[in-house]
Amino acid sequence: MGGVRPNTTTIAADVLLAAVLTGLTVVTVVSRPDADSGPLLVLLAVLTVAPIALRQVAPVTTLTVVLVALLALSLVSRQTFPDGGLGLVTALFSVATLCSRTVTAWLFGASLVVVVGSIVIVGDADATIPMPVFWSELAKAVLIAIGAWVLGLSTKRWAERTEHLAARAERAAAQERVRIARELHDVVSHHMSVISLQAGVSRYLLDTDPAAARTALATVEDESREALSEMRRLLEVLRPEQPADVELRPQPGLADLESLVERTRAAGVPVEVAVSGRLRTLPSGPDLCAYRVVQESLTNVIKHAGPATVRIGLDYGEDTLTLRVADDGAGPVSPPRAGQGIRGMRERAELYGGTLEAGPRDEGGFAVEARIPVGDVR
Repeated sequence: MGGVRPNTTTIAADVLLAAVLTGLTVVTVVSRPDADSGPLLVLLAVLTVAPIALRQVAPVTTLTVVLVALLALSLVSRQTFPDGGLGLVTALFSVATLCSRTVTAWLFGASLVVVVGSIVIVGDADATIPMPVFWSELAKAVLIAIGAWVLGLSTKRWAERTEHLAARAERAAAQERVRIARELHDVVSHHMSVISLQAGVSRYLLDTDPAAARTALATVEDESREALSEMRRLLEVLRPEQPADVELRPQPGLADLESLVERTRAAGVPVEVAVSGRLRTLPSGPDLCAYRVVQESLTNVIKHAGPATVRIGLDYGEDTLTLRVADDGAGPVSPPRAGQGIRGMRERAELYGGTLEAGPRDEGGFAVEARIPVGDVR
């Protein structure tokens, strides 16, 4: 079964509806002066409507019982639809809404047979019914059955579309959470690595070189402030409403590379930058990707390389930005420097149709090289 899913509230409403319609149907049957209102007739009349109490739990059984009761009622008492057809319409709508299209098609065909058969049986038994009236009643019954079937299918399609949209929104939210987590990792990892290094330097020089220790502490202060600022800007997007005084700045890009390099140099890591090709502004996505790759690479140098010099190469090709960050540090012997950071960089590059390779260099040290398509430039 698919489509609309039952719940306790709607089932209780069905039970109430069935009870009301059953009462009205019994009153209608018993009050007819031209019909025998014996126990069998009352029972069959009740079965044409009472089963809809279970229409969401057992829609096929509900419709089957209603159809059998209608057909038996027409044979026993030459009556049709003592409930005005509400039981059949509700049961058919429920099958179309809750069951597969194959089951719905078969039961719809059976419903048409029962509806037409019941009216024909009653018409043959009552010769006083004019033919125009007979055909009019037959057409109305068939059209009502078709309407219930079509409405049920439409409701099912609407429910399926709603579920599809909800699932798509959930996937989009999950992807956004992954993106934010990646951004937080890059921001926190870089700044905390610099802070940790400078805090160690200041503790080591506190007694022997107070001036250098103060410089290191000033770097810690600047890095802390920058980290908090970036995290605040990033997390503000999670709030449904942003205060008017929130300062919204664009995501960083290669235009901020010099600031990143200076902070890394202040942490005690020499950095050289070489740019080739036609320097230009890149689309925001690849621009942020390139910046984060450099940032994560410098973070890894600070954390793992030991004493090292870093060389950053940017080659602006016609359609591709080639980015290379290499260091000459010794690094740990084991394990190799690969993990969530490198995986995140590779995922960033692949997101924009690029590639990223990272690994030890033959001459010593470690290198990260990314190729990012940037054909759509401004």
